[in-house]
Amino acid sequence: MKKTKKLTALIIFSFTFALICIAKAQVPAENMKTFYDSDLPGIKIQVNATAETPPSENVNVTLSLETQTNVHVEYLNLSIFGFINGTDKVLMANIIDNDFSLNNDSKGYNCTFLVPEQVWGVTYGEIVLTYSAKYGLVTVDIEKLTCGFTMTDVENIYLKNLASTYTQLNQTFWESFNMSLSPENLAQLNKTYWEYQQNYTSLQGTLNELNNTRQAAVALAITTVFFVATTVYLVMRKPKQYW
Repeated sequence: MKKTKKLTALIIFSFTFALICIAKAQVPAENMKTFYDSDLPGIKIQVNATAETPPSENVNVTLSLETQTNVHVEYLNLSIFGFINGTDKVLMANIIDNDFSLNNDSKGYNCTFLVPEQVWGVTYGEIVLTYSAKYGLVTVDIEKLTCGFTMTDVENIYLKNLASTYTQLNQTFWESFNMSLSPENLAQLNKTYWEYQQNYTSLQGTLNELNNTRQAAVALAITTVFFVATTVYLVMRKPKQYW
């Protein structure tokens, strides 16, 4: 009978160990990545999330707790932040739970949220945890434990579009000027532009002088014609003298 009990216990232990190994060996779903995996006193926490995504798409997050002893959680909060234009921090999602106990047990949470359109770059996760773990007659109290970690990488669509626009401009630039769109070439073109601008200004001044000269010549010609016409008229009107 004792041998049977020992054999049964051994089989149960082996089966349980196998289940634990299988559970730990599980790979996150496609496009999912483990971003946080930590063993704390009496409790193990793991956070998996979508590895990468463009803006305006959904991100899936799973939070799992696994205890090795009797644990009472007073406060659990997983906050997920993004960065608008890669700089301004904004809260995108929360997983919150309060006042629950686990005794050599596990608990999981799932969350799906939409990434705002202007968010890009790596996102940021932060866990705040207050709990107590019992080891026989000893109780370990953990208050407001805070852990931060990077999460899902959000594609920078604006930079991607800018790179595409640059490629198109570079092609057009090459077709027009037979040179690449580089800082050196732009500086040379800018220099040439200002030389043309100065020459244009100079030519415009010369053109104004020519216009003034032409107007003066026209006025002189009109005056001369008027003078000649007046002289001829006076000569023709002069009375004849007889001797």
